[in-house]
Amino acid sequence: MSGTPDEPDFSGLSGGEEQQADDIVREVVGWYNAQIVTERRAPVPDDERIEALKAGREAALADQAQLATADPEEATQIAAVYAARLRKLKES
Repeated sequence: MSGTPDEPDFSGLSGGEEQQADDIVREVVGWYNAQIVTERRAPVPDDERIEALKAGREAALADQAQLATADPEEATQIAAVYAARLRKLKES
């Protein structure tokens, strides 16, 4: 069971592991995209933060591409890692 209603629940993955993992990775990529846009629109954009956000987004996109060939166990692991990452990103 998920901690809060807006957190994805990956406790019962079966059959759709790849799709659920893809969904959570997409959500993380979306978070990075939104932060990049926000930072670029700041009166004085922080170029270091933008580069760090871009690096995080690129890593997430690479993991998302890996899902195309992932087995269900790998997909479950990716989903768990990205669910935790999304929680941490939203807290910061």
